[in-house]
Amino acid sequence: MASPPEDFRLTPNDALRFLLELFALFSLGLWGFSAWPLPWPGIGFGIGMPLAAAVLWGLFRSPKARFPLGIVGRVVVEVAVMGSAAAAWFAMDQPVVGALFAGVALVSGIINARAELARQAG
Repeated sequence: MASPPEDFRLTPNDALRFLLELFALFSLGLWGFSAWPLPWPGIGFGIGMPLAAAVLWGLFRSPKARFPLGIVGRVVVEVAVMGSAAAAWFAMDQPVVGALFAGVALVSGIINARAELARQAG
């Protein structure tokens, strides 16, 4: 098992981002099950949406992405996943949850992007 680089430190924002990712997957699943009739297509969307978001994140956005992208590409993927999760809350008539999630995800994303740019520059 490879050890993390010497300069690797887990920050509070990293923990927050992990929780935001989990909440985004939960949100997409909840939306899929509640917005569509059961059993079909509700089960398909309830399982498929979080699965698609997790695959997208894992392939292009995670720290160990299979296809690493530049900063712009990473931002686009993050906005797509987090934005769709926030939109799901609005679609479920929960605008307060959607707005709070979007705000926290936005601030966390900005902090992370600035840290990533600083690591690249330094």
